[in-house]
Amino acid sequence: MKTVILLLLGISLTAGAQTNQNNKVPALGINLEGYSYPYPVHFHLLESQGQPLRMAYMHQKTSKARKGTVVLMHGKNFNGAYWGETMKYLLDSGYDVFVPDQIGFGKSTKPDHYHYTFQQLALNTKSIIDSLGIRKVVVLGHSMGGMLATRYALMFPEQVEKLILENPIGLEDWKLKVPYQPVESWYRSELKKTYEGLKKYMLTSYYDNKWRPEYDPWLNLSAAVLDSPDYPRYAWNAALTYDMIFTQPVRHEFRFLKVPTVLIIGQRDKTALGKDLVSEAVAKTMGNYATLDQEVAQEIPNSRLLELEGIGHLPHIENFPLFKEHLSKALEK
Repeated sequence: MKTVILLLLGISLTAGAQTNQNNKVPALGINLEGYSYPYPVHFHLLESQGQPLRMAYMHQKTSKARKGTVVLMHGKNFNGAYWGETMKYLLDSGYDVFVPDQIGFGKSTKPDHYHYTFQQLALNTKSIIDSLGIRKVVVLGHSMGGMLATRYALMFPEQVEKLILENPIGLEDWKLKVPYQPVESWYRSELKKTYEGLKKYMLTSYYDNKWRPEYDPWLNLSAAVLDSPDYPRYAWNAALTYDMIFTQPVRHEFRFLKVPTVLIIGQRDKTALGKDLVSEAVAKTMGNYATLDQEVAQEIPNSRLLELEGIGHLPHIENFPLFKEHLSKALEK
């Protein structure tokens, strides 16, 4: 049925759909086959929405006196691999660490069809955590992972000891300002991506137009799937998750959080979904993290706000020593 619907819309998820030729980095399959994560990757099999799926994850136990387990949730344009340095710090600090790739991301399955909701992703994640016998967790989410982490804490407050949000998207409800875009529109945008376009986006959106060599691995990893014959399926999943983000805001539910919450917010961040779809005047009112973080911190019961001056959307990549300092404060009892 899904294939029939997509063909009626003029969309194909098979090899042969238009993709971008990219010769800057070696090509990878859409499940990052052959790419090594910073720690061993395991796979959890689950049945979801009538189909068998595989979720990839890293689970490392500390060799120090154990303080607990931290779950790290990745952002929209990333996967679990970019948490490597954070994982090492947490392990050295006495925490076990669990890092999943959500369905549609990293080494996990990219389905031909899937109804993406933050609730579904939270359930998928909890199924692995429960299978590992982990009873209590600290949940740290970055960017889209912040929206998922918030949903997880709302759904399972009895399991979450603390919620830490690192520059989460979803501090505002973009539906109030941005016209709705059908999934096909997001899909067409994904098919147009190039190495140069990805680098320009990261340079301006993440790194304040100041590129450093240590950013190359995350650019290269994003670009490596562009030439895969399965890239249209990857792009379709990316489009579905954009729709999830846009249509499922958490902004109005922060006040219902029942767990201690810490916001770690880079103050230079201006990330907002759909800025390019509105007038310049409206765009200027979106993604103002330096104001939004204070508004949200006032709404969340039992919350703390840790602001990082001069840092953008990716604190743990842009300035890990500074991020580590604030993460240490966030983890304090």
